[in-house]
Amino acid sequence: MGVTGLEFALLCVTVGVGALLQVSIGFGLGMIAAPVFSLVDPALAPVAVLLLASGVTATALARERGRADMRGCGWALAGRVPGVLAGTLLVVALPTRYLALLIAGVVLVGVAVSMAGYVPRQRRSAVVLAGMASGLMGTATSIGGPPMAMVWQRLRGPELRATMSAFFLAGSLMSLAALTAAGTVGAHALWGAVLLAPAAVAGTLLARPLTSRLNVRRTRMAATAMAVAGASVLVAQQFV
Repeated sequence: MGVTGLEFALLCVTVGVGALLQVSIGFGLGMIAAPVFSLVDPALAPVAVLLLASGVTATALARERGRADMRGCGWALAGRVPGVLAGTLLVVALPTRYLALLIAGVVLVGVAVSMAGYVPRQRRSAVVLAGMASGLMGTATSIGGPPMAMVWQRLRGPELRATMSAFFLAGSLMSLAALTAAGTVGAHALWGAVLLAPAAVAGTLLARPLTSRLNVRRTRMAATAMAVAGASVLVAQQFV
């Protein structure tokens, strides 16, 4: 990667913290990492983040095996298919600057809706629509967590983590397959994911002893604050 030592260290810390949150509360890696990746090296987003997220969610799913709501996950993945196709078109069509603004916008809108306290009913139609939105956002920006966290927020603990992990593992692989078919997966992003994989492993391992000690509400608030900070700096960078 064409980054300085300090920038690489920042990416490693971001991936480590994001992986810890992903395993502990079911989401967080994409929301935190995507703005930072776009700031440091835009060529890494969204592919490198999706690759890292696939590995982390696979580990989380194995840890919470048998606890996922597979029926709900199936309906969400059905909705994700058209969302993935739309997200792929955005990656192909948008210049880097507008893709960066889209990433920041997704983070900020997701946070705003979450803070507003909107709790949709967990009906089949809502899950399908959330899956569609997650597919579009996750493929274009690697941030597919907010719609699913919103529609599944009545789930608790292991069931939430397992269901989110099952959805994101399958969904990330779908997005990567679509981006590969569109010719947007390059060696640079692949190599970046390889170099940053140890940081993801470290965050995943730290999550094991820390999950039971974390206050979920405060952890979500901390993740939200980090995501907003990264998105705000990313927006400012585009207009400097």
